[in-house]
Parts: sequence; structure tokens; C-alpha cells
Amino acid sequence: MRSLSDFVDFHITVCGIDELQQHASAGVTHVLSILDPGTPAPSAFAAFDRHERLDLRFHDILDPAPLMQMAMPEDIERLLEFGRGLMAREAARLLVHCQMGISRSSAAMTLILAQARPDRPAEEALAEVARIRARAWPNLRVIELGDQALGRGGELISAARARYRQMIGTRPEIAQAMESLGRLREIRGA
Repeated sequence: MRSLSDFVDFHITVCGIDELQQHASAGVTHVLSILDPGTPAPSAFAAFDRHERLDLRFHDILDPAPLMQMAMPEDIERLLEFGRGLMAREAARLLVHCQMGISRSSAAMTLILAQARPDRPAEEALAEVARIRARAWPNLRVIELGDQALGRGGELISAARARYRQMIGTRPEIAQAMESLGRLREIRGA
């Protein structure tokens, strides 16, 4: 879904890889692409107008796992730096995507909004992400690192846990899916 946020002065789209082609003619100026390591840039970007893009590569995991790469503090710093660049740009249109447009992308969008508006509570930033992307289930590892980098004192983590509770309450099958993916810390924290 594409939306002009009341948090920032730029348009925001959050999606998964299979939805990218739908946004090729939307005038996207910035793309934040978060995929597994070794995954090439999606071919759909060839149809996009010229844009600035940050490619981050880490797995959608919370804790160390064999042969998997977690989000690291330097990934979050690059993400936040990209977000600061958006604030300086007039009429920006940001597209954030990950594999499914659910976890890494919604966490990244939460951090960009929280950074842009430190005067607004974390719950409001996450509610804005959920308004834009109803399936949002932010990756807790990304949220934890971002909370620390932004000095939010656990506020972003608490907001993410509230989002998990909300999603479990309305779509209990999500909890089962996340549990099967090894995302127990998110489920238990809800």
C-alpha cells in the first residue's frame, strides 16, 4: 500500500518482492531493499525510474543460527543514515521491501519514522506502519538494534511487543507461523 504519512513529508510504500512490479510507475525516488545475503537485486527494479537505493542483506532471524546472518548494528546505522537523507529531500517517495513485506521491512519503516519524529511515541510510529502495511510484524532484532541506536530506552521494543499481541489477537495463525520460523522471542514477549 502506498501512503502519504502524517509522520513525515514523503510517501511510503511497504511491500514484498512479488509486489514490486506494481510500483514501477509510482515515481519512487528511494528504495530500501532488505533481503537474504546473496540474493541479487530484484529484476523488477529495471522498470523503475532512476532512484537512490540502499541494499541491506541479512536473514529474517532474531538470534544467531548456523549459516545465517543476523542484522548487525552497522546495518541499522546504514538504514538510519538512509532515512536521514530522505528528510532532506523534497517530494520523496520511499519504497521499503523485504521478501514478504512483513517483518524486516516493517521494522525498518518503524525505525525511519521513529528517527524522523523523536517527539512522537513509538506506539504511534508502529501504528502508522501498521496503517500502511496491515500485515506488519516487525523483526524484533532490527527493532532492538534501532531502539538502542536511537536511544529510545526500550520504547520501540515495547511498541513492537504490543503489535505482536494485537496481531496474535486478531490473527492467531500468525503466532503459529512465527513460532515455526523460530521467532519464539517475539511470541513470548507478546
